[in-house]
Amino acid sequence: MGCCCSCVSTGSVGVIEQLGKFQRTAGPGLHFVCPGYYDIVGRVSMRVQQLNVDTETKTKDNVTVKVSVAVQFKAMEDKVYDAYYRLTDPSQQIRAYVDDVIRSTIPKMELDDAFESKDQVASGVKESLDKTMQDYGYEIKQALVVDLSPDPKVKSAMNEINAQKRLREAAKEKAEADKIVQVKGAEAEAEAKYLQGVGVARQRQAIVNGFKDSVNEFSGNIPSASPKDVMNIMMITQYLDMLKDVGCTSSRDTLFIPHTPNALTDIQMQIKAGLEASTSGNAPDLLTGGYGKR
Repeated sequence: MGCCCSCVSTGSVGVIEQLGKFQRTAGPGLHFVCPGYYDIVGRVSMRVQQLNVDTETKTKDNVTVKVSVAVQFKAMEDKVYDAYYRLTDPSQQIRAYVDDVIRSTIPKMELDDAFESKDQVASGVKESLDKTMQDYGYEIKQALVVDLSPDPKVKSAMNEINAQKRLREAAKEKAEADKIVQVKGAEAEAEAKYLQGVGVARQRQAIVNGFKDSVNEFSGNIPSASPKDVMNIMMITQYLDMLKDVGCTSSRDTLFIPHTPNALTDIQMQIKAGLEASTSGNAPDLLTGGYGKR
C-alpha cells in the first residue's frame, strides 16, 4: 500500500479517517495519507458563510408578507467533528429553523408593527439558531432581516395612504399661508385707508387755513373789500384754473357744464345757500333748487 500527499487549503480543516473511523482533524498544509487506510475524507470550511432565507407568512391583520433573512454562520474549530458528522446539510437545517421562528413571530404583529420590529425579529432568529446550531458545531455570527415585502396590492395601498396624508398636510400648510397673506393684505389695506383719510383731512385743513389767510390779507390790503368779495374772486380764480386743467388734459372723458358768468353766480349762490342752511338745519337740493329738512 503506497502513501501519497494531500493538501488542505487555508480557511479549511481536513477530516482524517482510519479504516472508516474518525481519527483526527488536519489543519491547512501538506499531509501524508494512505488511500484506503489513512485518508482525508472531507474538509470543513472555517470561513463565514451566508445563507439567504425567504419565508412567506401572514401578519396579525391577515396580510401576506415575504420575509427575507440573511444568516451568517461558520463552523467552530473545536467542533469540526460535529459540523462534519452530525449534519448532512447545515444550510437546510438553518433554513428550517428560520422558517419556524418567522412563522411564530410575525403572525403576532400587525403589518406596521412588523416593519418597526425588524430588529426584534432578527434578534429572535439569531437567539433561536444559536441555541440549536452550537450543538451541531456551527456558530451564528449574525441574522439580518433584509426585506419585508407585503403583497403588491397592499404595498400600493400603503403608498397611496402615505401620499394622501402628505397631500393633506400640504393643503393644510397652503391654506394657512393663504390665510396669512389675506390677513396681512387686509391689515395693509386698512392702514392705507387710514393714512389716506389722515392725508385728506390735513389737505382740507390746509385749504381752509389758506382761504382764511387769503381773506385776511386781501381785506387788510383793500379796506373796502368785504370777505364776501374776496371769496367771490377766489372762486372765480379756481373756476378758471379748473377750465385750464380740463383744456390741457388728454383724457377723453370730459364733463361739460355751463361756464358763463351767470352760471358761475348761480353756483356761488347755491354754495352760499348750502352753507347758511347747514347752520339752520335746512339743506338745499341742488337738483331741484328747493330746500329739504335734514
